Amino acid sequence: MARKNARAVNGILLLDKPLEVSSNGILQRVRWLYQAQKAGHTGALDPMASGLLPICFGEATKFSQFLLDTDKTYLVTACFGIRTSTSDAEGEVISERPVRFSDAELEQALTTLRGDILQVPTMFSALKHQGQPLYKYARQGITIEREARPISIFRFELLKRDGNVADFIVHCSKGTYIRTLIDDLGELLGCGGHVSKLHRTQVGPFTAEQMVKPAQLDALEQPCHSAGDFTALDALLLPLDAGIVSMPAIKLGIEQQHQLQHGQSCKVETDDIAAVRLLGPANIFFGIGQVEQGVLSSRRLLNTSVLPQAVPEINAL
Repeated sequence: MARKNARAVNGILLLDKPLEVSSNGILQRVRWLYQAQKAGHTGALDPMASGLLPICFGEATKFSQFLLDTDKTYLVTACFGIRTSTSDAEGEVISERPVRFSDAELEQALTTLRGDILQVPTMFSALKHQGQPLYKYARQGITIEREARPISIFRFELLKRDGNVADFIVHCSKGTYIRTLIDDLGELLGCGGHVSKLHRTQVGPFTAEQMVKPAQLDALEQPCHSAGDFTALDALLLPLDAGIVSMPAIKLGIEQQHQLQHGQSCKVETDDIAAVRLLGPANIFFGIGQVEQGVLSSRRLLNTSVLPQAVPEINAL
């Protein structure tokens, strides 16, 4: 439900999520700061994880699924010799074993976990079973049978090792659980392991260099709210289609744009495309469509009220 006097904010904020706060908690804080009608994040980070959390405002939420489905990169610190119930530092210790693996054995284990692999999701995840997230069952001591799911590990590289502690960089596909990946690595090495620190540095086209720190937002709170002028905060937002810039685009004429915005399809001379950015005559993004057998139809369209210029009505003959 829209808040009273809330603003129609549209765009993407790349937030550097701090530790010890939930993704939803920081989302609600940022939404209040912007006085935004609608906002959502694109893939939660645990309270013990920090880093890049894209927050979509308004019409940008229509395309958040494409960020959920994209690849991601993490810096992760693993502690070997201790396996925990949650595969991170917050869980109960379930086993302790000596750490005796060599660097060569570590590299061999990393090789085993690279590429296209199958991963069994952790019980401490938000995946649903009969309408309830798995972590709720886990907290009751209930284990649900989970099927292994295909994931891709594009990069799993050791950055530094100091005894039982090691830093890695992981570039992976959607649906990858880093805690489970480190747990699997620990088991391959015969000593167990868990995540002690996790920081996300990349989500799709977005990188750590673009992140905005909460302190930057907090510094703008008083001047923006007291003056009722949100220009400085809005200047931190990226365009609506910033998360899908790698998607192929098709430029349309006024009449074709008008047809799509009125629920019709139109013919185009291009190959089949499952998802294509739709650009109007002035190269203004107005949605996502799909092409099948030379016919272009819409999938997600922006509300015409947010477009920089109105699309002129096509006069009936």
